[in-house]
Amino acid sequence: MTKLENHQSTYANRMIHPQSNTVIIGAWVISTNGSYRTFESLLHVRVGGMAVHLTDPEHKVYMLGMDGPLWECDVYDMNCTQLFDLVKELAIPTSSGEQVHFKAAHSMNGRLVVASNTEEEDDFLGTAHGGRLAEWQGPGHEWAILANTAFTEVTGRGNFGKVIYAVGWDAKSLILKTFVGDAKSGPVKQWLTYRLPKASHAYDHLWQTEWPRIREVETERYLMDGLGQFYELSPLGWASATWGIRPVCRHLRMIPDFASYRGFLVLGGNQVSPIRDNNVVTGQAQSGLWFGKTDDLWRFGKPQGWGGVWRQDQVAANAISDPFLMTGFDEKVLHITTHNTVHPQAFITIQVDFLGTAGHVSGESWVNYTTVELPAKGYDYVAFPDGFSAHWVRLVSQYPAILTAYFHYS
Repeated sequence: MTKLENHQSTYANRMIHPQSNTVIIGAWVISTNGSYRTFESLLHVRVGGMAVHLTDPEHKVYMLGMDGPLWECDVYDMNCTQLFDLVKELAIPTSSGEQVHFKAAHSMNGRLVVASNTEEEDDFLGTAHGGRLAEWQGPGHEWAILANTAFTEVTGRGNFGKVIYAVGWDAKSLILKTFVGDAKSGPVKQWLTYRLPKASHAYDHLWQTEWPRIREVETERYLMDGLGQFYELSPLGWASATWGIRPVCRHLRMIPDFASYRGFLVLGGNQVSPIRDNNVVTGQAQSGLWFGKTDDLWRFGKPQGWGGVWRQDQVAANAISDPFLMTGFDEKVLHITTHNTVHPQAFITIQVDFLGTAGHVSGESWVNYTTVELPAKGYDYVAFPDGFSAHWVRLVSQYPAILTAYFHYS
């Protein structure tokens, strides 16, 4: 091996740019003959992600710095122009101590989508909101904030229904947002929100989520690593719906990235590291690569987790919660608490979708499973029978109330 350059920055961007027949990684554009050129403007930028250019993909790419600068770079003359400071564009409250931490960028379906995974104690308490998922539809458009909470990844194929996936989380649960670009019916071309259980709270801080990713493995199949659990996703999506989401395994690894390579599934590893000797129990560092098969994941931990659709939330009358994943788990319990309500009783209807499209396809409606009756300040639980499963579950509150509703799966 030959060392080409020394650098003092942090790079997490990589892209094959077929138009120029190059690979772009960090601040360098590498051709197929091994020669390379340097984006001098990016030598001191912590590039966290990059994306295909919206209007000039032949010549340019977007580069996203972890601290918020968004650059437009020409892969031929190597000039970079800063387009935005996303801290300002997305009103991230750095003055109140929120640490900016942009992690991913992806362009598809006529929009550039970026993700920042800021999540600290103030975010958990709801006194500040530093994380962001946001999109920009190009010159002449303003940035639109899609979510004010931590997001770590956004990606998608440019074909097969053109689904954009973005994964993040808040105090309640893992969050999966989707945008189906080829929708021809239903709620056409809009972002949809789904909630999934957390397998661990060890990943809740921005420093503990160093690039959990969504990657294509084998052929035309996605794996998503989200807060300690792998899920299988389909790149397909029609009629504004994507389906086939299921848990694969729970794990204890810190996996910054993973890929298919020559028949192997390769997991990046950040399990144990001395980190300048501030981890006194480390011993030998264990940060490295794991080589195995995708089938091996089913021998990792059994899918488990917990998460909610409401957590001390002010819920309006007839309000409908986000869909929560139900398939792929053995034992399932729902806990419900009313903290306050102006009505003497609260009636919470549990609805299920067993077809997998979360009611987004015409004629495929949610069905009522049961209704839970609670006093104004009360608690109850629903233990679902052995063998009972549906793809998604959601809740409907008949009256306004402050509610907590949490699912525990084991």
